[in-house]
Amino acid sequence: MRILKTCFSKSWGGLEIYSLTTILKLRERGLNPTLFSLKDAPITKEAKARHINTVTIDNAGYINPSGIKKTIALMKKENFDIIHCATSKDLWLVTPALKLARLNAPLLMTKHMGSYVVKKDLLHRFIYKRLDYALAISNVIAKNLVDTTPLNPDKIKLLHNGIDTKFFDPAKYDGNKVRSEFGIKDDELLIGMTARFSPGKGHEEFIEAAQILCKEYNNLKFIIVGKASRGEDDYEIEIKDAARQSGIGEKIIFTGFRKDIPDILAAMDIFVFPSHAEAFGIALIEAFSMAKPSVCSASDGVLDIAVNEATSLLFEKQSANDLASKLKRLIDDGYLREKLGANARQRAVEHFDIEIFTDKLIAIYKEALNEK
Repeated sequence: MRILKTCFSKSWGGLEIYSLTTILKLRERGLNPTLFSLKDAPITKEAKARHINTVTIDNAGYINPSGIKKTIALMKKENFDIIHCATSKDLWLVTPALKLARLNAPLLMTKHMGSYVVKKDLLHRFIYKRLDYALAISNVIAKNLVDTTPLNPDKIKLLHNGIDTKFFDPAKYDGNKVRSEFGIKDDELLIGMTARFSPGKGHEEFIEAAQILCKEYNNLKFIIVGKASRGEDDYEIEIKDAARQSGIGEKIIFTGFRKDIPDILAAMDIFVFPSHAEAFGIALIEAFSMAKPSVCSASDGVLDIAVNEATSLLFEKQSANDLASKLKRLIDDGYLREKLGANARQRAVEHFDIEIFTDKLIAIYKEALNEK
């Protein structure tokens, strides 16, 4: 099966990383995927470093006759069985190319983020009509597709993202390495979050909850892992300033970007996922896979992952008081921490493993081909 995976993004984040992960998993299964991306984009450089078959284009704007022409030539030459777009924006290049070239290959798109713009006008109906399936990474994204696009619900399929639960395996990591690095004592509980610095990720509530808890407990430390998104350095500065002014700055650790996320998670006693409106939550299932009890905002894609009182405790989003209250339960109850962590690991393995994702994706590809 020859697959063209498009990703015309200039950024480097979860969407781009997951696009490459998908390609690598398809290649492992004996399929033949090719990445179609922007010439100087980070994803292109990373793909070539991983020896992924890659073709590039200089730009991929909404109206791009030269890009459409190049896409037509590529598709005719390679005769792909499946075209799979990483974003809806990719359709503006791919749909006209398929139409003009009169090619019948199934067209799929993965929707990673919700949109607030309704796209049901004549032009968008043309762009989306050629689509065989839209893959939504969570139920909230599936609903968003129904609300904002001209797609029929029967063209929308739920396909949760996945992670390598054999890599994120608590049996393989010793949290003492990171705890020693940051001077965390044996009798201290380490509460942490992993997220890029971007408004809406919940850093403010995390710090406010830490302030509330430190009034009652003297054995807590808090760790914030990640760096600013492109163009959002000012937000990172604001959060670090808030931590310094909180009166508990010495108890809050900022690690910056880390590649050793399993080691970081192994060091944590409690994981916090305070995002205001997350489409899904890869960081959360990584924590689940590492058997971490968690406190999560009760909203959006989190509800596809976390099960209240079974894997996690859910709190009212943007409420530092409720977050602190739920954290207090876990701080006070070691048995509950252990139970939630074990359940979280089981849920990650049974529902969110990358091999499960790959099985389902290949099945969708085959279904799309059979319907042509």
